[in-house]
Amino acid sequence: MRNQTSALIRMSLMFGKARTCNIVTVPEHEPLECNIVILGAMGSGKSALTVKFLTKRFISEYDPNLEDTYTSEEVVDQQPVLVKVMDTADQDGPVNCERYLSWANAFIIVYSIDNRNSFEACQQYLETVTLYSKGLQPEAPVILLGNKVDMERYRQVSKADGAALALRFGCLFFEVSACLDFLSVQHIFHEAIREVRRETERSIRPLFISEDKSAISLSSAPPLTACYKELPTPATAKLVTVKSSRAQSKRRAPTLTLLKGFKIF
Repeated sequence: MRNQTSALIRMSLMFGKARTCNIVTVPEHEPLECNIVILGAMGSGKSALTVKFLTKRFISEYDPNLEDTYTSEEVVDQQPVLVKVMDTADQDGPVNCERYLSWANAFIIVYSIDNRNSFEACQQYLETVTLYSKGLQPEAPVILLGNKVDMERYRQVSKADGAALALRFGCLFFEVSACLDFLSVQHIFHEAIREVRRETERSIRPLFISEDKSAISLSSAPPLTACYKELPTPATAKLVTVKSSRAQSKRRAPTLTLLKGFKIF
């Protein structure tokens, strides 16, 4: 970059009046990976949402004590991305949070609309994630997700309550059903990926280069010194190696090794 800057300045002096130019730094590559953590109280449907997204299938039974990470190759807005989804298994609210806080690029916090207690548990997760993410660049986006809208007649949490909690913590809010439409569930995960990209772009600041506006000859010019400021590389989430439950390869459709005890319909 320094060599390019020096060349630009010398060329401008040789061929005409020097001009002030602004050079904006951009990342060479889009993020190739996106780590998404699913949080929420037991029974809110975290595993059902995860498997629905990865396989388009709905599970009715699973082991709530098992926590695992799954990988899927996705294309979001015509851009490929390797998505890693951690399906957590907290029993009583946020416990041992460091295992996912430092790993995640985005969080999806889930509650069941027919369970008021699961909704109240979301506040603990929102507070934990917000406190950790404060001041980080880029910030990890958060989505508050009301699950099981197919249980509308048993609803205990109104849509207005969910929207108000999301507004309080400045996060996105959606309602879906893991057992119904796949596209709605897919949209949630893809929107999380889009938010990660937006936050990454916001964290990139321009690099300004100033030049002397008066044209001078190279023979009489003093040694040129470019006036520039190097900005730090945008912060990225700490990546840890996670043993996936299923190997990924170039595949035509996603596959998933389900946890013991799953029943697929």
